[in-house]
Amino acid sequence: MLNGVRGIYLREILILRRKLVKTVLSAAVSPGLFLIAFGYGIGSNARVDGLSYLAFLLPGLLTMSSMNQSYGIATEINIARFYFKVFEEYLLAPIRRWEIVVGEMSYGITRGLIPVLVIACYSLLCGVQLHFGPLFLLALLLHLGIFALLGLVVALLVRNHSDQATMNAFLITPIMFLSGTFFPVAQMPLPVRLLAALSPLTYSTRLIRSTLLPGAAVETGLFPVLLIMLVGLFLLAGRVVARVQA
Repeated sequence: MLNGVRGIYLREILILRRKLVKTVLSAAVSPGLFLIAFGYGIGSNARVDGLSYLAFLLPGLLTMSSMNQSYGIATEINIARFYFKVFEEYLLAPIRRWEIVVGEMSYGITRGLIPVLVIACYSLLCGVQLHFGPLFLLALLLHLGIFALLGLVVALLVRNHSDQATMNAFLITPIMFLSGTFFPVAQMPLPVRLLAALSPLTYSTRLIRSTLLPGAAVETGLFPVLLIMLVGLFLLAGRVVARVQA
């Protein structure tokens, strides 16, 4: 049982192990630059919602960076599908479709954990206290699962490698900047707030930020919201895999 999940997951982890150093460095560079540009560029005395700006920014960078890593499996699936025909081998193997979905989602979740360690180190260097408790872990798993599934769906819907880059530009870049990573969504104009309401990152950022900051009231009402998104994307991914198989 679960041989398909285990096989797909181990294959992806073996590939990740070969490029682990590059992956960790790439996961560190982007949030590090944003931390310098926004965190110190705006000023250490700046405050947002009663918090220092660094305390507001670091959880946002954590969700943004982990999203990029978990969604990043889309590029790997895309290359494996169009150039190496690996995904076709999955479809021909005697494994069920949901095992393919769970195997790839598990790999995306694992990749998404790398930036969490990076941001934890940054928080120590910045002197910002973050609380990595059980509620944070639960929120993080939902967050990573959502974006890993989104990456899988996008990778299977596009028709070539160029379309993948276009989808990243039109989907992930706006999500990064309009979902409360750098500034509170409530301060944005109404059209931006409406767009932000459509982004899963808006809800996961709010939830993860509330679980990370000591003394903050955890927005527990967002757990079912993320869970519904996760289940919806899981069902959609299963249908997309079936469509590719047909």
